[in-house]
Amino acid sequence: MFRRSKSGTGTLPRVAALILLISLTSFSSLGLGDPPPSSDPGEYSISVDVGLVVLPVIVTDRQGKAVSGLEADSFQVFEDGRPQQIALFEAEDVPVTAGLVIDNSGSMRARQPEVIAAAGEFARSSNPQDEMFVVKFNQRVSLGLPKGVAFTHDLSQLLNAVSRTPAAGNTALYDGLAVALEHAKAGTASRKALILISDGEDNASRLSYQALLKRAEAANVQIYTLGVFDEMYSGSHSGRVLKRLAKVTGGKAYFPASAAQIPAICQQIARDLRHQYTLGYLPSNPGSAGAYHAIRVTARGEGDQKLRVYTRAGYLLPPEPQGAEPLPAKASL
Repeated sequence: MFRRSKSGTGTLPRVAALILLISLTSFSSLGLGDPPPSSDPGEYSISVDVGLVVLPVIVTDRQGKAVSGLEADSFQVFEDGRPQQIALFEAEDVPVTAGLVIDNSGSMRARQPEVIAAAGEFARSSNPQDEMFVVKFNQRVSLGLPKGVAFTHDLSQLLNAVSRTPAAGNTALYDGLAVALEHAKAGTASRKALILISDGEDNASRLSYQALLKRAEAANVQIYTLGVFDEMYSGSHSGRVLKRLAKVTGGKAYFPASAAQIPAICQQIARDLRHQYTLGYLPSNPGSAGAYHAIRVTARGEGDQKLRVYTRAGYLLPPEPQGAEPLPAKASL
């Protein structure tokens, strides 16, 4: 029997204590190939004591507009193709830990006004209680907020964090995202998301793409990506990277035609986060430790309207509870 909370501080905080071991691993068909299996299946795992699988879910119509007002019986959850009974359902606008991950390399210099405007649109459209932070990267990675300030609700502080450093240097995208994933862990909100704005391929990270992908798969963090490419650059490889990072974490990938579209996209992402659902289920066939389980969620609206659903693509139960691998001191703070 599912439970639905009527307040913003309902079931989720009580359920948060249950979530101690789910490794969320996905296999995408975006053409990059799957990462090689780790020698230690629990190396990138988040540990859990119970088998409750909790999913952040975004639902949109065919035009991409977020759909609110759905009930638990509007959803169907499948694990490995088998239907699952929904045990947890939340539909409230609850605070989010959200990080803006900004490419601050030299090629982004001309786009800084749009990026600053995007930060403002995101903050103004977000829940006032959201915990926000900024990670900026060129060939080095830095936290944008003042020393000693991990998160902020203050718009002026957020805008200053985005704008105070001139864009210069190369692009350590993978290192920047890894630092942001690690920093998001310190947030107190039950939902966590990153918004990455970048204009091209990584050319300066010490962390490999495969290592970053494993961290993203293991983190309970949705990644939204905005790829802003030069007109003379196709961005084919980078586009696949950004799509896959969004796919495996339940976020979305955007490719605006121009930097001028970035603020409106960030506003839309903030609205999507405020219209999220949370579904939870106890797997009917948990399987053996170390087995990968694919997840599919469908939803229908009024008049049997078909809707688009964005959520994690699967999870991996490691052989024994282990903590996530600590972030190596590769990205400079």
